[in-house]
Amino acid sequence: MSEKVVKYKCRPCGYVYDPQVGVPEYGINPGINFEDLPEDWTCPKCAASRWMFEKTE
Repeated sequence: MSEKVVKYKCRPCGYVYDPQVGVPEYGINPGINFEDLPEDWTCPKCAASRWMFEKTE
């Protein structure tokens, strides 16, 4: 049984961070969990802070 991938959704704009995809254009390679992103990381779409994200199904 494989571990479920946890995605996070930006509440202001709806952008979904998927750790299997990452954000390569911003230096975030695939395989990096949301919890492991730098503290100063912001949404690549709207620049919202990390605390503006919530777990999504």
